[in-house]
Amino acid sequence: MGIIRKDYILDRWVYYATERRKRPRELKNVAVKDDSKTCFFCPSNEHLTPPEIGRVEYKGSWKIRWFLNKFPAVEKKGTAKLKSKKFFSEGDSYGIHEVIVETQHHKSQLADLPAQDIRELLEVCKFRIKELSKLKGIRYVEIFKNHGKDAGTSLFHSHTQVTALPQVPTMVMEEANAAKKYRKCSYCEIIKHEAKSERKIFETKNAVAFAPFASRFNYEAWIFVKKHKTSMEELNDEELSDIALILKKILFKFKKINASYNFFIHYSPEKENLHFHIEVCPRIATWGGFELSTNAVINSVLPEDAARFYRR
Repeated sequence: MGIIRKDYILDRWVYYATERRKRPRELKNVAVKDDSKTCFFCPSNEHLTPPEIGRVEYKGSWKIRWFLNKFPAVEKKGTAKLKSKKFFSEGDSYGIHEVIVETQHHKSQLADLPAQDIRELLEVCKFRIKELSKLKGIRYVEIFKNHGKDAGTSLFHSHTQVTALPQVPTMVMEEANAAKKYRKCSYCEIIKHEAKSERKIFETKNAVAFAPFASRFNYEAWIFVKKHKTSMEELNDEELSDIALILKKILFKFKKINASYNFFIHYSPEKENLHFHIEVCPRIATWGGFELSTNAVINSVLPEDAARFYRR
């Protein structure tokens, strides 16, 4: 018999139907081939990207570099203000969309990099959030990564994306508003509980990862620092290193099963008290009509089973 679970604090439901993993499948996933003849992100092709904004240097060359996205979802054109009239609200898709190239090596994905290199990427993310947040009209900087065909990536060379937005994303605001319903930080209490539960994945001195109680995605994992920190700016060197180490372990597991994935960083909007965390979402299952019509999700992998997969 299946079960249904609600998110810790959000009004979001997940149906667990583990028998669905046994369904016959006529349509097969095909491994993505790297058919690129000219990679825009490889060394010596820097002239093919928009002008470089910044870089991490190593032995006279770049190790990580970032620049504007050539095909942006948002641009610094027009105005950040919206026009609203009863049911109709619209405005310019105002903002800034950047790309962070994580490595010079074309075939190395993030899971292949040492934890120290992943930490350097997190430091760049921390820096971009700080710098872009200073700009007029920007209220939130969302950082995310797409890896693999099923996660929406279009270029093989490993990269992370940064979007500076004039409004706080709905999902982030829902988390912040839900957290306010409790006298103390709800996630601090959740972390303490999950660090002792069978859903715990990995734990270090400063951080912990667990499969959330109402996971929406097969093998979904959340990474939290143990101390109550609301932004990346508040993270110290040890906390960044521990997050990088845990993220490395999780992504290495995905590599073993050739899973597409997304991860994204959620920090607290201004004047809110949301606990900083990273959500890692494998894109193994395809959402269908049930998910689209109900805004609930069917998951065929219980988080307790997912945690065991990581710990093995």
